[in-house]
Amino acid sequence: MIEIRNVTRSYGAFKALDEANLSINEGEFFSLLGPSGCGKTTLLRMIAGFDNPTTGSIAVDDQPMAGIPANRRPTNMVFQSYAIFPHLNVEQNVGYGLKRLKLEAGEERRRVEEALAQVSLTGLGKRGATELSGGQRQRVALARALVMRPKVLLLDEPLSALDKKLREQMQVELRRLQQAVGITFVLVTHDQYEALAMSDRIAVMFGGRIAQVASPKEIYQRPVNRQVADFLGGMNFVRGEIIEENGASLTLDTLGFGRVSTEKPTAFVRNGGAATLGIRPERLRVLWDDETSQFQVTGTVVERHYFGEITHLVVEIPGLEKPLSVTETNDFGADDIPVGSAVRLAYDPEALVAMAD
Repeated sequence: MIEIRNVTRSYGAFKALDEANLSINEGEFFSLLGPSGCGKTTLLRMIAGFDNPTTGSIAVDDQPMAGIPANRRPTNMVFQSYAIFPHLNVEQNVGYGLKRLKLEAGEERRRVEEALAQVSLTGLGKRGATELSGGQRQRVALARALVMRPKVLLLDEPLSALDKKLREQMQVELRRLQQAVGITFVLVTHDQYEALAMSDRIAVMFGGRIAQVASPKEIYQRPVNRQVADFLGGMNFVRGEIIEENGASLTLDTLGFGRVSTEKPTAFVRNGGAATLGIRPERLRVLWDDETSQFQVTGTVVERHYFGEITHLVVEIPGLEKPLSVTETNDFGADDIPVGSAVRLAYDPEALVAMAD
């Protein structure tokens, strides 16, 4: 549905976007994820037509977008601020863009009612814009975009103004809505958990460049480099020396874990003899009493943080530069492990991700 080819956006000597290449499929929920200033909103605005590439090309539904203004593109955008007209009621806000189509009154009313039903606002058409909650304003902004029946809906951090509980609820509703209407959604967010929860695929961006494009599971479990791994939730990093590289596997010597063998990611690019192993905190498991594991390390708990359903442990391991972070559910008593106690941690070698050092 969207083809982005060698797109660069420069402002003088500064490159907000640097040689971006991306294909977004029809009917896909796609997220552009990264920290502030990484270029994700710049890219979204160029798809929408509010900005133009310095070099490169953008096509939507096989149609080149060069020279086509925003109001004539098969896209619509939901802004971070919602941009609801305060002097209009809900149905007037939703139907505002339809006026230029000069539809018959009955058709216009039917399309507005359909859009309100899609976002669960049936019956609220006469309510004033100032009488709406944050979640309702967000739904009005969505309905106003959907009523134009775009091929692509662009979302610029639309949930950032909501409180945590409502934000999580709207994540589920947005995903449900996208699946129901079946059009392509492109979301810009800096919230990694939001992107993981909602997306079919994610592009992770840093400094104007796309670092990795993959499914949420692939990006989380097999990050292409340390920067992506660190941004997508917490990860433990262990330095190692490559002893053997054999097809799809690597064998490394590490100070804390000893000699380990793990799968070599398809994106792994060797840079000398050093490498970094990463393992997520939830992939380390406390061994209790007489439990044993072929793959384990022993250390001392130096911190314990209780989060209700989980406990976060910080464990010092002899030989490691930094302690390991461990996330355990509390159904086995991780919340009762005292600081200063010795613990054994089991790990699965398949959970160790090799990254170029």
